[in-house]
Amino acid sequence: MLKLNNLSRIYQTDEVETLALNEVNIEIDKGEFDAIMGPSGCGKSTLLNIVGMLDNPSSGEYWFNNENIAGYNEAKLSDIRKKNIGFIFQNFNLIDELTVQENIELALLYHDVSASERKQRVAEVMDKVGIAHRAKHMPSQLSGGQQQRVAVARAVVGNQSMILADEPTGNLDSAHGQEVMQMLQKLNQEGTTIVMVTHSPAHADYARRTINLFDGQVVTENVKAA
Repeated sequence: MLKLNNLSRIYQTDEVETLALNEVNIEIDKGEFDAIMGPSGCGKSTLLNIVGMLDNPSSGEYWFNNENIAGYNEAKLSDIRKKNIGFIFQNFNLIDELTVQENIELALLYHDVSASERKQRVAEVMDKVGIAHRAKHMPSQLSGGQQQRVAVARAVVGNQSMILADEPTGNLDSAHGQEVMQMLQKLNQEGTTIVMVTHSPAHADYARRTINLFDGQVVTENVKAA
């Protein structure tokens, strides 16, 4: 599905040059569940942003569905991204002025989907993540776990083939965190590719493979036995 070849990312200011990723080589096949771990500042979020086409590498190749997209302009990257990738963030990133239903439907406004189909898809995905009974509620009326369920629904309503999750349980207590991990695991079992940044070894254990970063480099990869 995607392959990173000798990929590096350097951030430069007038006085400082920071090597965030240093010749990273990673291959992720369709249907994988991968966890990315490592200490703060090791390059996890930079890696996720490049995989999610929110940032460009400074050098190296990024192959996505057999196409080297490194160096593509934002318009091309945006088109590929909206068709293939959904995002789940630690802080939920819901719009306070919109209901649960409207927050989820918003993700479909960037697609060529009719109003009736949008309504049907939103209803199906709300039922799938167990949030349908909160459809008319505002984010402020929901618990943290419920808000993250809405975020998961928003990420998958467009039928994207890959979900990128950046510390999806970081703002949740252990019980709600486990619920979110079980949802991600179920989505993966249904065929969605999951790439997740996490600090939690317990949550990384839901993944099939754990990729450990240190100082912008992949230092180890641990794969569970099938």
